[in-house]
Amino acid sequence: MKTKVSSSAIWEDSIGYSRAVKVGNIIEVAGTTAVRNGDVVHTGDPYNQAKYIIKIIDHVLKQLDSGLEDVVRTRIYLKHVGDWEEVGKAHGEFFGTIKPACSMIAVSSMINPEMLVEIEATAIIS
Repeated sequence: MKTKVSSSAIWEDSIGYSRAVKVGNIIEVAGTTAVRNGDVVHTGDPYNQAKYIIKIIDHVLKQLDSGLEDVVRTRIYLKHVGDWEEVGKAHGEFFGTIKPACSMIAVSSMINPEMLVEIEATAIIS
């Protein structure tokens, strides 16, 4: 059985995606940015953008009877490679004891220039 969670973002229908999809005990959370009501929050602040994003991911996981403790993999996309320490610090504050597999990748651009970080997550409910 497949369960989908929507974020109600205007792009979900036009692009054709869900915020998260749960199949069995596996949850995939789509790339998430620090956006509230269509506006980027914490502009110029990669640390707080990362914290905001992880809180969104946690909220989505809770809707699917899971939580950050079930995350086994994160993928972090950075607009500026120099932000890795600040974003890593935020990631460590949430995942320091969970320690999922993690990739941190610098990309050439984001859809909105104010977006500094995008994070995906995979969770497996044990």
